[in-house]
Amino acid sequence: MRIKLFFLLSIFFLGLSCSQNKQLCLVGNGTTNYEIVVPVKADSTITKAAAELQKYIEQMTTVRLSVVSKSNSKKGKSKIYVGLEASNLESPHTVSIYNEGKNLIITGGNSKSVLNAVFIFLENYLGCKWYTPAVEKIPQVKIISIHTPLNFTYTPAITTRTVHSRLFYDNPDFADKLKVTHNAFPGYVPAARVHTFHRFVPEKVYFKTHPEYFALINGKRVATQLCLTNSNNVLKIVTDSVKAYFNRYPNANVISVSQNDNTQHCQCDACKKIDREEGAASGTMIRFVNKVAKNFPDKQISTLAYQYTRKPCKTKPAGNVLITLCSIECDRSAPIEQKCTDFAADLVGWKAKTDNIRIWDYTTQFTNFLAPFPNIRTLQPNIRFFRDNHATWIFEQHSNQPSELFELRSYLTAKLLWNPDLNSEEIITDFTNGYYEDAGVFIKKYIDLIHSEIGKDSGFFLFLYGDPAQAFNSFLRPELLEKYNAFFNDAEKAVANKPAVLQRVKVARISTDYAMLEMARNGMSPKFKLLENGKVSADVKKWLTRFKNSCESANITLMNEMGYTVKEYLDLYNETIKKAAMPNVARGKKVILHTKPKKYAGENPQALTDGALGGSNFYANWLGFEGNNLDAVIDLGETISIRFISSAFLQVTNHIVFFPERVSYYYSTDNKKFKKIKTVINLTPLSKTSKKNDVKNFELYFTPVKARYIKIVAKNIGIAPAWHNAAGLPAWIFIDEVIVN
Repeated sequence: MRIKLFFLLSIFFLGLSCSQNKQLCLVGNGTTNYEIVVPVKADSTITKAAAELQKYIEQMTTVRLSVVSKSNSKKGKSKIYVGLEASNLESPHTVSIYNEGKNLIITGGNSKSVLNAVFIFLENYLGCKWYTPAVEKIPQVKIISIHTPLNFTYTPAITTRTVHSRLFYDNPDFADKLKVTHNAFPGYVPAARVHTFHRFVPEKVYFKTHPEYFALINGKRVATQLCLTNSNNVLKIVTDSVKAYFNRYPNANVISVSQNDNTQHCQCDACKKIDREEGAASGTMIRFVNKVAKNFPDKQISTLAYQYTRKPCKTKPAGNVLITLCSIECDRSAPIEQKCTDFAADLVGWKAKTDNIRIWDYTTQFTNFLAPFPNIRTLQPNIRFFRDNHATWIFEQHSNQPSELFELRSYLTAKLLWNPDLNSEEIITDFTNGYYEDAGVFIKKYIDLIHSEIGKDSGFFLFLYGDPAQAFNSFLRPELLEKYNAFFNDAEKAVANKPAVLQRVKVARISTDYAMLEMARNGMSPKFKLLENGKVSADVKKWLTRFKNSCESANITLMNEMGYTVKEYLDLYNETIKKAAMPNVARGKKVILHTKPKKYAGENPQALTDGALGGSNFYANWLGFEGNNLDAVIDLGETISIRFISSAFLQVTNHIVFFPERVSYYYSTDNKKFKKIKTVINLTPLSKTSKKNDVKNFELYFTPVKARYIKIVAKNIGIAPAWHNAAGLPAWIFIDEVIVN
């Protein structure tokens, strides 16, 4: 049944009177002849369901219906049965709402389904809305009269529904209303939910004495993954660990036996042989996990079909093996079936081998939580595709922390997990009008326009680990940013006299402010200037202040999944303003590279002197060198006196981007003979405790020298260290603006 139909029904009952035939008159003009009846041995969930029904009917009408046990119900009273056993229901997840004469029955296949049925009745038949934990819309009426016959039954195809949002994790009552789980991994052993190889066979315990337990890569054992074929001891250790975890958590019924979070899997002859036989690198994994699962027939062993194990192998997973299929690589600008066909084919392939599929999907930009990320219109087709391929357990990994339109995304995703066939545009409109009230129409215009614009750009790859700068020639073009900003100006005006709603609008516009700030930092448009007459522009000052205040008021503290904070962002931005305002004789000057960059900043050496300053993500303005040193010369055009040099470097540790070990500066007047000024050592060398996301200026003040040419040599650490999840892979260094004065 569509939302629109439910809405019409709710409007219909408000205008009815209790004198009409074929009506259930639950409340009429301050009185009721109904009581809420629960089973004699009702559990806490059914008791809660009855209490919620009682509470919201009272909020609507001021009339309080009694909640009684079936054994204490009164003769002559009409009944609302909550939790009445119904043996004809399709599954434990089925909900049913129907009437028998004047009695109303709200039931389900189990207690949780009864609770779901109560919230469906309150929302779809009585018009209650729960947009966030703090914002709900409850109709105020004198009469509740419902047309009969009433006969609604629904069985959700997706039976475990999770939205990775703190709105649900921190507010289980709100999660119940939206019919999603209270936590990310229901039923799992809490200490072994994902990426568990390193937990079962710890490097620090086994690597020195038994390196053969670990992956062989390029002829060398590294602790990135386990070798699943070299020693039966690995199987025994993992099996014993699983047994110990289940003993420690006897109420858990799922544990993850899964690869670590990297692609450095074993390349020994035995592992490669199995993978060739199986036609996929998942072959060694499934054979190994099946052996573990054999020891726990009454439990479920979850493993990942993720990155190198995503493609299905020939061996079928055991009956108690849960395949968790992950869509991390996919382009989010369009539905998966359209733009991520390899993943779509893998899902179909796994469906042919098992009925136990859990989808791990991704719905935000993890490198930039607060950036505009126009993927909202992909949510429904993707969830529907998962459902149609028999995925009954779906985990939608949103940001957990606030992100762009966080409340809307949490609400919409939960609604679609319950019923993928609902009309998503109607849900969005209902939310924007209900949550943002008079401002909703303008926020809906923003949503419509930004999604329309990305739809026109068929070549754009909307990546989970991208950056707003990638869209500055697409859906974040300067003229579009101006339109988005105007929508939010209109939205604020529309609710200027409603402080609480105005605050919601200010939070919603954080993403547009962030994009405009990044546009100004990038320096690509005269419409968005970082500086005016050598000082921070009035617009940037306004956006920074608004961004800061809105984040503080909404308790938004994180910019990305690596722990980069809003405070760090603002500090870096203010530092960027200072750097941009500094006199810089190198700005716009020619750069000659003696080592080759790779991929980023278009491999253009002029990125070092173009005046555009990089932020916390390597996609914008940073020039990258993979596995090699930076060796660059800047031609200042004439011989002048200099006394200061600074160059900025980026660190993103989980992406193998590290600060250089040291940076040496040289000068010359003829580009032939260079004299060393000094070497700046990195005083915070890479370690397991290094900040995951950071920017460091390697700067130097010195006695003035006469120079035309400046040489910069930055020493790359070479390869990721043995303890890193990318051990043995080439390390990157990223450099941005060089300042000389």
